[in-house]
Amino acid sequence: MPEGDTIFRAARTLQRALAGKVVTRFETVLPKLARVDEDAPLAGRTVVDVEARGKWMLMHFSGDLILLTHMLMSGSWHIYRPGEQWQRSRNDMRVVIETSDILAVAFRVPVAEFHTEESLKRRARLNQLGDDLLGAEFDIPASVERLRAHGDLELGDTLLHQSVLAGPGNVFKSEICFACRLDPFRKISSLSEEELLRVATKARELMTSNVSDTSGDKIVTYTGFRRTTGRSDPYERLWVYGRAGLPCRRCGTRIEVKRQGAQARKTYFCPECQR
Repeated sequence: MPEGDTIFRAARTLQRALAGKVVTRFETVLPKLARVDEDAPLAGRTVVDVEARGKWMLMHFSGDLILLTHMLMSGSWHIYRPGEQWQRSRNDMRVVIETSDILAVAFRVPVAEFHTEESLKRRARLNQLGDDLLGAEFDIPASVERLRAHGDLELGDTLLHQSVLAGPGNVFKSEICFACRLDPFRKISSLSEEELLRVATKARELMTSNVSDTSGDKIVTYTGFRRTTGRSDPYERLWVYGRAGLPCRRCGTRIEVKRQGAQARKTYFCPECQR
């Protein structure tokens, strides 16, 4: 599932492929995007910049136009050369942005909107994001304060609140808690200052390690290149996520999984290491 690291890598790859190039063709099956393109065509505009903010991606075009997308659970961006066969069905296509030598294709993207700089400031959820774990100006003390402000929530659930920390999803939630040796079901109010600092620091560390230039720059969703253990063996990439019933990589205790939060998302943990 796409999380902040996936979106960051996708944005970086699109930036390298498209930035500074002129759009020669725009195609979409989404009526609202098509209407904007009819009134203010994308063709002829320059791709100025592509950036990630948490799980959101923003593609900036000349003339104050921004394409905002969110992958949710199933969306992805691919890049192709002209004439290259697509890896997904055309029925899954939502947006095509073509330049002289590259096609950027969004497949099954559930959220895609055009904005100006002003309208973007009013976009709910985007304008409420906490510090981006992958942002250059990530503020650990401020993030600790945001965590502390949710004292009645459990740690694992709080890590999914993008207004607290922008970027983590269900995989990183479980992995961060394990790496910090903290019970994901503990209330935030029960955590010490040192523990909250450990959470913010480790969250940043794990996310950053997954967007290095050696972590994979193909536009791939889900967990293809994601690692939290630091181990090279692809079968030992993660500490606990998706490993219910298997032995903990540290102590050998069976990994457990429970539903957590209002959305009943799965949380994986070691009952021994995270007591």
